[in-house]
Parts: sequence; C-alpha cells; structure tokens
Amino acid sequence: MRNLKMTIEYDGTRYKGWQKQIKDVSTIQDKIETVLSKMTGEDIQVIGCGRTDSGVHAENYIANFHTNSNLSVEEMLSYLYTFLPEDILVKSMKDTSERFHARYNIKSKTYVYRINNNKFRSVFNKKYYYHITEKLNLSAMREGAEFLIGTHDFQSFTRLKSNDKSTIRTINYINITENHGMIEIEINGNGFLLNMVRIIAGTLLEVGKESIKPIDVKKILTEKKRAETKLILDAKGLCLRDVQY
Repeated sequence: MRNLKMTIEYDGTRYKGWQKQIKDVSTIQDKIETVLSKMTGEDIQVIGCGRTDSGVHAENYIANFHTNSNLSVEEMLSYLYTFLPEDILVKSMKDTSERFHARYNIKSKTYVYRINNNKFRSVFNKKYYYHITEKLNLSAMREGAEFLIGTHDFQSFTRLKSNDKSTIRTINYINITENHGMIEIEINGNGFLLNMVRIIAGTLLEVGKESIKPIDVKKILTEKKRAETKLILDAKGLCLRDVQY
C-alpha cells in the first residue's frame, strides 16, 4: 500500500469548500476523489489538511491518499491534469511515509486575505480580492494586529457555536503589506477556527477604516463573545497560501 502526498492549487469560486458533503454538492475533495477512483479502480479516500469555506482558494493545499496502484507519479499527475476541472490542479505528488497524515502532522498554516484598496475593482482579479475604495490606515491595522499575536482564546473571532471544541489558538505572525493599492493580510498560526481568518481580516479592516481603534482589537479579543456577522469578509478574498509540517 502506497501513501501519496499531493500539493493542490484551486480556485474555490465554484465550490462549496474542500470537504465532501451530501450528494450533488460540488466540493474540491469530491472532484479529486472521483478522478483518483476512476484512475486506480479503487475507492479512494483523500485526507485533506483541513476544511476551507465555500469560495475560498488555495495555492498549496496538502492532501494524501492510499492506493495499491502501480502507476508512476508522473502517470498519475498526467491523468489528474487531463481529467480534473481547469480550476483544480494537482501541482506535485510524491510517495511518502506511511505515517504521514495531511491533517494530523501540521505544525502551522499560512493564509492570506487580499484587499483591493483602489478606486476601481479589477475585472481580472475581482474573484480573488475584496474591494473597498475608502483609504485604509495600514499603520493602525498593523498596530491592531499585534494584539492577536501569541496564544489566546479566539472565541470572539469565530462563528463556531459548539462549546465542546477549544477556541484557544496560537498566531505566530500577521504581516500586512501593500503594493499599488493591493493589500495582503498574511496570517500564520497553528490552527484556525471556523471563519477565524475572515473575521480577523474584517476586524483589522474596521481598524483601517478608523471605525474602531487598534486597542479595540484587544478589547474584542478579551470579551470572548461570538463574532458579529458584519465582521466576516467575503470568502473570495481568502487563500490558503502554505502548510508547514
């Protein structure tokens, strides 16, 4: 039995996230499993590095699957390239240790939220950027972001309703950069709760608009109240950039 590790790139616009759901709901996992099962003649179950929301994209999503197939990695990549939709690409694949698990072996993940802060939206990247014309105060956003670094209870930054799951997570860094009005909020952490990155981005956006002060980010964090819906930015601006093992 082989264990194969894949690096996947996808445009999540047309999909209801990564994880396979009920019948007739289109997801990334379902598309890949369908093609792999046809290729190998086996019932392939793909293990992903985590869920992504409907409409969220990925540059380097990691997954693995087990198979008895004798096909070479090159043959598998060619088959996937031919039969997967054009908005899903398996960029690389390799045989890996039997112990490797795409979800359980993760040390950290890096997400990026993209904002177009120019007067006009771009017709070429409108599916990947949140557009806002109001000029944002990046210095204030960076100041506010500092309060989120470290290990905290992020109950205020999730829409998770269950009390059974821990809401304590560690944020290693948040980088906010800008190039010709195109802003990236890059967040690295050991794990993320439901809608957490989109809520962090939405909160920092409010700081950038000067609707709230940087210190208010600390206040929101310590209040431990479930996030307001208005702070959740559109999924289209979010992309899983990398996974560290």
